[in-house]
Amino acid sequence: MLTRRIGEALGLAATFSTVLGAPPAFPSSGNGLWYKQPGRFEAWSNDWLPIGNGFLAATLLGETTQEVTQLNIESLWSGGPFQDPNYNGGNKQPSDQAQMAEDMQVIRQAIFESPNGTIDSITPANETKKLTNETAGSYVGAGYLLSSLDTSGTVSDFFRWLDLDSAIHGTQWTQGNTTFVRETFCSHPAQACVQHLNSTSPSTVLPTLTYAYSIAPEAGLPTPTVSCFDNSTLQITGTASSPGMAFEILARLTALPSGAAVSCAAAGSGNATLSVTGAEEAWITWVGGTDYTMDAGDAAHGFSFKGADPHDALVALLTPATASSTSYDALRSAHVADYSGLMTKFALDLGQTPDLETPTDVLKARYETDVGDTYLEWVLFNYGRYLLASSARGALPANLQGKWAKDASNPWSADSNINIQMNYWFAELTGMDVVTPLFDYFEKTWVPRGSQTAQYLYNISEGWVTHNEIFGHTGMKGGGNTASWADYPESNAWMMIHVWDHFDFTQDVDWFKAQGWPLLKSTAQFHLQKLIPDERFNDSTLVVSPCNSPEQVPITMGCAHAQQVIWQLFNAIEKGFPASGDTDTAFLDEVKSKRAQMDKGIHVGSWGQLQEWKVDMDSPTDKHRHLSHLIGLYPGYAIANYNATEQATAQNLTQAQVLAAAETSLIHRGNGTGPDADAGWEKVWRAACWAQLRNASEFYHELSYAVERNFAPNLFSLYPPLGEDAIFQIDANFGYPAALLNGLIQAPDVASLSDVFTVYIQPALPANWPKGSIKGAHLRGGLVVSFSWNEPGKLSSLTVNADAKASKRRVRVMHGEQQLAEFDVQPGMNLKIV
Repeated sequence: MLTRRIGEALGLAATFSTVLGAPPAFPSSGNGLWYKQPGRFEAWSNDWLPIGNGFLAATLLGETTQEVTQLNIESLWSGGPFQDPNYNGGNKQPSDQAQMAEDMQVIRQAIFESPNGTIDSITPANETKKLTNETAGSYVGAGYLLSSLDTSGTVSDFFRWLDLDSAIHGTQWTQGNTTFVRETFCSHPAQACVQHLNSTSPSTVLPTLTYAYSIAPEAGLPTPTVSCFDNSTLQITGTASSPGMAFEILARLTALPSGAAVSCAAAGSGNATLSVTGAEEAWITWVGGTDYTMDAGDAAHGFSFKGADPHDALVALLTPATASSTSYDALRSAHVADYSGLMTKFALDLGQTPDLETPTDVLKARYETDVGDTYLEWVLFNYGRYLLASSARGALPANLQGKWAKDASNPWSADSNINIQMNYWFAELTGMDVVTPLFDYFEKTWVPRGSQTAQYLYNISEGWVTHNEIFGHTGMKGGGNTASWADYPESNAWMMIHVWDHFDFTQDVDWFKAQGWPLLKSTAQFHLQKLIPDERFNDSTLVVSPCNSPEQVPITMGCAHAQQVIWQLFNAIEKGFPASGDTDTAFLDEVKSKRAQMDKGIHVGSWGQLQEWKVDMDSPTDKHRHLSHLIGLYPGYAIANYNATEQATAQNLTQAQVLAAAETSLIHRGNGTGPDADAGWEKVWRAACWAQLRNASEFYHELSYAVERNFAPNLFSLYPPLGEDAIFQIDANFGYPAALLNGLIQAPDVASLSDVFTVYIQPALPANWPKGSIKGAHLRGGLVVSFSWNEPGKLSSLTVNADAKASKRRVRVMHGEQQLAEFDVQPGMNLKIV
């Protein structure tokens, strides 16, 4: 087995002596993770450290004489049409449309006429067909690169680290009289990953260095073929399943000085290795790809998603990256410059003092809820941004594990489903230009087949719907009664929050016309036809039916989550129409009309709660992990900016009453350790909601509780059961920065561009952060805000700048209960408020 064989190889006789302080190359800012010992092979989710460029990813064990690098290619998936020729995205057949329309009407009437407003199944008793799930497959690992150095003896002065300023993984150790340094990074400009080894002593010749690719595959994968492409390059070819998607990796070894001997040699049947002798420094550069393409995910291509063999494209990438004119320093510098250009537009300071004496795993082990550690909290914030930068800039968006996964099957397939919404909560606010692949993914994998799902499953002729992943699985998953998690046609409306936000933050009209507006409009077209009159309450409103509040059991009508996200979608249509270039005023009029008629998803129930369903059936003991009915509190605004005029209900609720009901629901939902889960993402979502309610103590309690309970020594967020092989689930790594920021700055959207846009500075500042600053927070309308504080509750500076494309709107700036400013935005303006 691969685990046993590599584990044996790493069972070195060397010992690791005690070192004091952080690695010599560790950033003086403290912006990184570091450790005094290698990771544990069996503890991938706890110990291994990630690098990536979006297209490729890798995790490193951080060893010495044999480093182990686990590889990923972003599109390497089993399943789908590559494995199953009958794969159709979970859709019904065209011939089923009429019957499904009849069945849907039976379902709706059963809900309306039910004594409690619910039914037990979305499959009528006379319907024997199932909402099927073909081979949807999983994101899979791409094998292991082994780097072996022919030396032995006692190891001293060992360090491994991840530099978040430069996005470079490092390992340093001493054996004999030689100190070795290994650096690894994945370059976005080069679309390649690089691992470099040298010593700290000039002109020191390295021991023989050998590179191999493990032919013992990721568990469950077909055995790949490893051969010599040329005398300095390994070629790895294989498939993700049998049959399945093809992949290829090319890995080229470069060494200096020029007299170093590099060779590639066969090592038995279907295997080969690279080696170098006489080198003072050596580096291996690898590229990887598959024959998947989103551009073939439509009817014109038979929904094949099949692209060209990746070989020629990989050679085209590898050739310039390994040309004799391209030095390691040049590759490294281009990588750092690209990464820095993305990250340095925004900066957070929590008044932290870098702890350069204590390794990250020790800091994490002693972290306590409510007590906290400002330095670790700051690092974890930056780590979330690093992970997004390293996973979101490929052809596909960041998935449930970013782009880091191992084995042939990963939890929840590590798919790119509705979980990806949390991945991007902080992207616009921190000025990270990483969202375009997300929108390409919607356009090319969800829309084409999703229009068929809308037609065949819902009998809706316009727009599209999805239920998830990279092969356009837009149909409902699962056989039988899987409604609690599969019945979620509002996922497209939720994801349109990101589409609208991108335009609202950037004011990029050209992008909006070309991609943003078509996505918004087609989503709205689907929901315009899906809303139906409420025949249970007969209150002249339009509701969704059937619906499930995500992952809750009741199948009912008028789910608060669905009604809120559709209402926000319709608002985005009206706000975006003037910039869209669209002349379809009949469509706009229909949106306005149905928005006025629809139930807004805001009802206060019998125990003072914000109802999760239009039928008052919430249980005060329900500790469910999801906060679906509070989406309008965060990340939405249907609750946070409730408008008694625009969202009027029969209860004549005020904003204060709505927020009080949301708080009651949040209290009763618990702290994110209910019987159904104990995940980090549910805790950081709760933290963000408490911040939105301006409750600093509950905000910090929940945020710090997530850190203590759900983050590993390598700061990966873990899903229970916890342990050395716990499930890695990245959404808490991404939800954490968003939640933290929501305690420091809030600017929730508004229903109309004529409404005053209010910015709240330090709405839930905890006592644990008595000083700090934010530089370059990007807000809606093309605004950029920076501020600082030197003592609790007192700002020392506050500026608001508007870029050249800023929208002219009325803005109010609040600090606590004090209004600091109110002004009309002018493009290019610079305003010093404090």
